[in-house]
Amino acid sequence: MRAPRWLRLRREAWGFIVGSALFILGALPGYLGAVGPVVDNLTFFIGALFFTLAAFIQLNLSGRRPPRSTTNRPDRFDWWAAAIQFAGTLFFNLSTATALSASLGGTRTGWRPDAFGSVCFLVASVLAVVATTGRDSLWDPRARTWRSTWLNLLGSVAFGLAAIGAYPVPGTGAEFLAGWAAAGTIAGGVCFLVAAVLTRPGTPRLT
Repeated sequence: MRAPRWLRLRREAWGFIVGSALFILGALPGYLGAVGPVVDNLTFFIGALFFTLAAFIQLNLSGRRPPRSTTNRPDRFDWWAAAIQFAGTLFFNLSTATALSASLGGTRTGWRPDAFGSVCFLVASVLAVVATTGRDSLWDPRARTWRSTWLNLLGSVAFGLAAIGAYPVPGTGAEFLAGWAAAGTIAGGVCFLVAAVLTRPGTPRLT
């Protein structure tokens, strides 16, 4: 028996909340030095798993198959946003798993923001913002508010800046702008966390 929709929505929200909190924790200044690269990368790896779980629930709620041509515009954009976001979380799974494996092998570096995952998040966020322009026609308008979609877009931009900052400089391996990498990850995580709280069933909403 499938769980009721409100319960699945709550699980989705909590998945994004926990995943965001772990990404914020992993990027905090001093955390890597305090716990070591293995625990730091494990923090990001577990956070990415929660992101993927939440994104899968969201995609499942939006519809298991691509929308038909007769599907209304908001629902089409909402489905594609969920699908592309899910793909982005898989890229984060891959990059965090690679970083964790490297640290277990003795490499003393933390996870670097993933460019492919960040691009997917950015595209998905733009599509979600477009979908909310017709939010009264969405399959569940209360679960996709304009506040949460704009916060997710801001978070995706921050993750994109983090990925740019983490780009390795050729010949040195050093991050292009290390400060951007950490700050962007934290800022993005905060935006995603607040957006998830706003979509959690039972959370009061401003009108």
